[in-house]
Amino acid sequence: MRVTAAVVDELDGPFHIEELELDEPGPGEALVKIVASGICHTDAITRQGDLPMPFPGVLGHEGAGEVVAVGDGVTAVRPGDHVVIGWPSCGTCRNCRDGEPRYCARLGEALCGGGRLLGPRAGQTALRRPDGPPVHSHFFGQSSFSTYALTWAEALVVVPQDAPLELLGPLACGISTGAGAVLNTLKPRPGSSLVVYGVGAVGLAAVMAARLSPATRIIAVDRHPARLVLAEEFGATHTVNADEADPVAEVHRICDGPADYSLECTGVIPVVRQAADSVGMLGTCVLIGGAPAGAEFSLDHLSTLWGRRVIGTLGGSGRSETLIGTLVELHRQGRFPFDRLVRFYDLADIDEALAASHRGDVLKPVLRMSH
Repeated sequence: MRVTAAVVDELDGPFHIEELELDEPGPGEALVKIVASGICHTDAITRQGDLPMPFPGVLGHEGAGEVVAVGDGVTAVRPGDHVVIGWPSCGTCRNCRDGEPRYCARLGEALCGGGRLLGPRAGQTALRRPDGPPVHSHFFGQSSFSTYALTWAEALVVVPQDAPLELLGPLACGISTGAGAVLNTLKPRPGSSLVVYGVGAVGLAAVMAARLSPATRIIAVDRHPARLVLAEEFGATHTVNADEADPVAEVHRICDGPADYSLECTGVIPVVRQAADSVGMLGTCVLIGGAPAGAEFSLDHLSTLWGRRVIGTLGGSGRSETLIGTLVELHRQGRFPFDRLVRFYDLADIDEALAASHRGDVLKPVLRMSH
């Protein structure tokens, strides 16, 4: 079938809006009419080469829409279902069987292999130009910078018909990553302290989730005063402008010692060290932000040896259906107002949306598709 998509032809290349041909769904697959797709920092760094997606290709991994067709053997979804497209996984490796499909043993292939992960057409792209040359597909199992996406049906999360579908795409990655880092990875103890370094969309989602936890000190650190104001509105009990004070010293002052938990949401290597130094013995620092490929950081050995944990997290951990379903319901109840982070753009304005996000003018750009 004919679709309209934003294509990147080469490393660091621009997006071109083109008409492409998309395969019909085969066994285990579903065709989703994309209503909207969020733009994530991962899309930008993949275009720059920090994830090895082959080009030409179609990016986009925060898609939401309506199922319009399914392939043989699909029972989990049916045409007419409203869905968020979750991450793909093999379903058979140890981590998948243990309920952690975000850490599928075939994760690299699943997210940026450029084709299907599973099924009789595994490894094959689903997209091609009308004159025949292939275009790589299935970025994070979806390639949702397109009017339609072909995905593995088991990755879909069905959402209520009355949920605001054009808002929900960011729950596939960015928003759920921040919230899940708190709810699934840290699970703060009553009376604990938590500091979030970088309150863009991911960090603000973490602040919103922390407000729903029993943590009593929630500290937001950033260089943008407007974002710190938002962080206070979303639940931060304290804020620190990193341009005006040493954030580690301020965290220790606010907490009368080190914090219990820190979340590093920037991917900036010096900030990683600040986040780690903000927690003490038996404290936990969670790495969330995507640093450039090959980036390394160092820690003080002795203080880390004394029970401090530094761990990474992907996509909010856990299962997509549980986390996304929970966040949809919390938003409906008015307890997780991530809609305030969103600004909508047309697919044709994708470069403008990316530039605005890079400048910090918009927290979460979302592309709406015209059909």
